[in-house]
Amino acid sequence: MTAARQRLFIGGEWVVPDGGHYEVTDPATEETVGLAPEASRDQVHAAAAAARDAFGPWSRTSPEARAAVLSRAADLIQRNAGRYAELAQAESGATTATARGMQVAVAAARFRRYAKGALEPVETPLPPQINEAGPMGRGGVLGALAVRQPVGVVTCITSYNNPWANPAGKVAPALAMGNTVLVKPAPQDPLSVYRMAEALEEALTEAGAPPGVVNVVSGTAVAVGEAAVDSPDVDMVSFTGSTAVGQRIAEVCGRGMKRQLMELGGKGAAIVFGDADLDSAVAGIGTTYAFYSGQICTAPTRALVHRSVYDAFVAKLTAYLGFLKVGDPRAPGTVVGPVISAAHRDRVEAYVELGRKEGATVVAGGERPAHLGKGFYVAPALLADCTNDMRVVREEIFGPVVAVVPFDGDEDEAVALANDSDYGLIDYVWSADAARAFRVARRLRAGGVGVNTVGRNMEAPFGGFKRSGVGRDVGSYALHAYSELQAIVWAG
Repeated sequence: MTAARQRLFIGGEWVVPDGGHYEVTDPATEETVGLAPEASRDQVHAAAAAARDAFGPWSRTSPEARAAVLSRAADLIQRNAGRYAELAQAESGATTATARGMQVAVAAARFRRYAKGALEPVETPLPPQINEAGPMGRGGVLGALAVRQPVGVVTCITSYNNPWANPAGKVAPALAMGNTVLVKPAPQDPLSVYRMAEALEEALTEAGAPPGVVNVVSGTAVAVGEAAVDSPDVDMVSFTGSTAVGQRIAEVCGRGMKRQLMELGGKGAAIVFGDADLDSAVAGIGTTYAFYSGQICTAPTRALVHRSVYDAFVAKLTAYLGFLKVGDPRAPGTVVGPVISAAHRDRVEAYVELGRKEGATVVAGGERPAHLGKGFYVAPALLADCTNDMRVVREEIFGPVVAVVPFDGDEDEAVALANDSDYGLIDYVWSADAARAFRVARRLRAGGVGVNTVGRNMEAPFGGFKRSGVGRDVGSYALHAYSELQAIVWAG
């Protein structure tokens, strides 16, 4: 059977790509999922121009109209959730529960959240100011409003680890604020994003919206992403991905004074004090293995464990690994599926071997499971006896690998170890002493801190310190991220 040839979505039309097509591979079976379009630089710029043309009329639509579009898109995504989840699983290698519950379902929820977000007030009254007469005019009372306005055309460059929730988290708040978007999905799993575009196309058409509000282009060539950033029609770039790529994007944005929202790498430190509930800490840190096979920037991949409980922690985490079924993500009971590609599997394996050479003890994992003939699998790895100067502790591996670093001192040493990192996305603290846990949390140089949990509040601001990013999104903070502040002042 011939794989379907996906077209680009530009200016409300499904367009044949100039660069032909490339194969999207199922990381679990190594079979072809479909053929994704390879856009040319000119086509990417045409998509940005279409978004520019649509911006004026779309930004002037009422908040209620934008809310209706987003709500309708959520309905369509939910209606087709079954087949969308199957596609997401085939492209990303996610387990069935993850594809359904954490990818497609979260995408629908985010469209519903920002349907409500479109109705949030955009005007904030400021205290009146009494001015005396002077060079600027007569004395009087000046009133003021701070008004959030849409930025304009937003390029959304999305990550491969979640082809539904990540794009939805960018597109939905951007549209809610009145922006138009150019979406450039990750080359590994772009087909899901085109299905999202179909749902949005139907919702926008029903509402009578102008063509070009949403545009999607894809490709494996670096030039595709570059064009989506350097187009003169683009006002803002929202990017999720590696710090190295984020730096290159930021350089281009700087030359054009484009606004940025960057969610970049992470190397989450999980501090485990001697009084911690070890079972809770192990279950939380163990999510590194179970959640997207470690391909998540918020994973607690650096366990900083007090010496008094170090041996017990390592033993419990080793035992925890024994309960994690590695294999076909479609099979019942599978917890750890494949990583995204053969190249990434090789990279993870290379880091485990590097850790061994650096002096770490490979307690478990890091090899290719013998019972799996095909697919890009790597057994979850636990590296003990690590020190903070090891590359496996300092660099983002983005795979199912946890490095355990013991510490002997008090909370000052733990904080120093945690903060001795280029990254600062999300850290974690486990302690039975709530006062200490919150005191330590305030000292960590990270955009978020989980106290005795790896759970997230989806209204809390999300973003990183240091090389983990620029800006904040999630909840109402995403609406702020995709807007500019305008001051309106008048004489009373």
